[in-house]
Amino acid sequence: MNGVIDEQGISIHRACKIVCMSRSMYYYDHKKDDQIVITKLMDLASRYPTRGFEAYFGKIRLEGLLWNRKRVLRVYRNINLKLRVKRKRRIPSRIKEKLAVPGAVNETWSIDFMSDSLANGRRFRVLNVIDDYNRESLINEAFYSIPGVRLVQKLKELLLFRPKPKRIRTDNGPEFLSKVFIEFCHDNGIELQYIQPGKPAQNAYIERLNRTFREDVLDAYLFGSLTEVNALAYEWQVDYNSNHPHKSLNGLSPWLYVKNPLVS
Repeated sequence: MNGVIDEQGISIHRACKIVCMSRSMYYYDHKKDDQIVITKLMDLASRYPTRGFEAYFGKIRLEGLLWNRKRVLRVYRNINLKLRVKRKRRIPSRIKEKLAVPGAVNETWSIDFMSDSLANGRRFRVLNVIDDYNRESLINEAFYSIPGVRLVQKLKELLLFRPKPKRIRTDNGPEFLSKVFIEFCHDNGIELQYIQPGKPAQNAYIERLNRTFREDVLDAYLFGSLTEVNALAYEWQVDYNSNHPHKSLNGLSPWLYVKNPLVS
């Protein structure tokens, strides 16, 4: 209609009246409202600051939001959400054999420890246990020390409501070489699988979980007590098992993958 206005030299008011169009309709300029997408992405960025687009989009899908991928990516780029942490590259693995992928739940568990400190400088350790099949986090609990006796106690508590695994994969730490831990595994018919010294990549499933736990919990907060650590660790564990999308699990979270492992 702009061409007619220019050629005939008539006003916009008269042109709109001729074609029975309101002036508000003539001036209307359609704009896409992406505020809901922006809000969601900003919320995810504040909760998971070290993640990227793929992780955010996976979480959006798990929440049941059927936004178009191109739309979300466009908004992600427009608001300039980029990772603010540069990660160091890992030294290339020199493993001759591939890490075995379990075929069922409770076939292989991996166990490892992490270390950090409270705001007052006192050191503590975190016990992490994961089911390698669906990457489910089974234990994330902090203690000032975790000797072999305490390690076995926590595993016994876990076995009260979960079947025992066929095997357990660990490094060569003193707790895993302790007599009490070895006897516990022997008495329960659990095969012990130790990785080669200095080869953490052979325990890659739990190493990946350790990194995520450190980014989301240990590096994200200052803790005044172990109670605070364990409260947030439990909250994180539930969120991780229910909402964390794994590429190796077809974009599903650990709990969703157990329900339907064939979803692609």
